[in-house]
Parts: sequence; structure tokens; C-alpha cells
Amino acid sequence: MKGLLKGLGVTLKTMARRPVTGQYPDPGKRLAVQERFMGFPALLWDETADEPYCTGCMVCVRDCPTQCMSAQMKDNPQHAEGKSKRRKIIAEFEINLNRCILCGICVDVCNFDAIEMSYEHEQSRYVRDGARADLPALLEMGKAYQAETGWQPTQKKNIGRPDADGAPTTPNRPRAPKRPASAASRPAGVRRRTEALDSRLRGNDGGWVRE
Repeated sequence: MKGLLKGLGVTLKTMARRPVTGQYPDPGKRLAVQERFMGFPALLWDETADEPYCTGCMVCVRDCPTQCMSAQMKDNPQHAEGKSKRRKIIAEFEINLNRCILCGICVDVCNFDAIEMSYEHEQSRYVRDGARADLPALLEMGKAYQAETGWQPTQKKNIGRPDADGAPTTPNRPRAPKRPASAASRPAGVRRRTEALDSRLRGNDGGWVRE
């Protein structure tokens, strides 16, 4: 009886509490996306040069662990007109969102601040190829992300256009310091496993032997 009354008290207490469950997909009742949320990759737009930041270098394509990206570059017509410093520009870009694992490696390896993990996460379609986002779709996602977050490149200078003195401007993305490769800097467990392997592979005279 005591347990029944205690459970009834918890029920009555929660009846007066505001609901905390998001009612998806109702736009007015769904939970807001947090700032740290990583959605699908999106290409960013350089408003100063009126063109994408992406030059089609395909570094992200080569480093993608799932190979969900494909890209092609072309000559930048604005470079010939002196309106942009980018000799090459992206011509085609496609991401298979079904294969993307949202790891963010493409963002880390990009040298031009051209790609960012957006807040977009609702790309369900009723057709098989509906999850393939092409260049216009990726740029649209990027522009929405820039407008929502006020995104700015890490390089504060004008990246798209040449400087007044003609010197090229390049992004200044901070790089993580390299980890020292000395044996003393390795963790104790790694050192023990390495020493055990060395002793197993060495012969009595100190020379290397094959097992």
C-alpha cells in the first residue's frame, strides 16, 4: 500500500510538469538543434568574390573514409577578368548523404574553409537517388548555415579578391601541433608492448630474427 501511494504521488507530480519530449515532426514542438550539432557537410559561399570558397582540389574526396564525395574542378572565369585570385573553381560536387558518417574529416583537411558541417539533418527522400546532394544543393545548405550562424572564415582578409598590392591572400587555418615521435613520449602501455615485441624478434646476439 505504501509503494502504491508513493507511485501515485510521482504520477500526480509529473502531471503538472511541462512536457520535455519533442513532438517530431511538428515544427513548433520539436527540440532545437544545439550549436555543437554536426549535420551534413555543406559548401560555403564567398560573398566578397561572389563564388564558392571551394577550388575543387579534392583533398576532402581523397581523405573521406567512406568515399561518399566526388568533385571536378574547372578554370575560374573570374580569375581571367581579375575579379578573383582563384585560378580554379569547383565545377561539380556531389555527396552521397546515405554513406556520409558525419565524421567532419572533410572540414579538418580543407585548406580554404570551403566546407563546414551544417545543421541540416533532414534529407529523407522517397526515391533511391534522393540522398545525393549536388553542387547547388550543397551551396544552398552552406548559405543557410552561414546566415544562421554568422560564419566567417578563419582568415579575416578578403580571400576571394587579390590584395591592393597584388599579393595573394590565403586562409590561415590553425593546425594541431605534431605529436613528438620519440619513444619516451609514448604512453607507458605502448612502450611496454613495443619493448616486448622487440625482445621477441631479437636473437641472442642482438640481431633481428624472423619467427
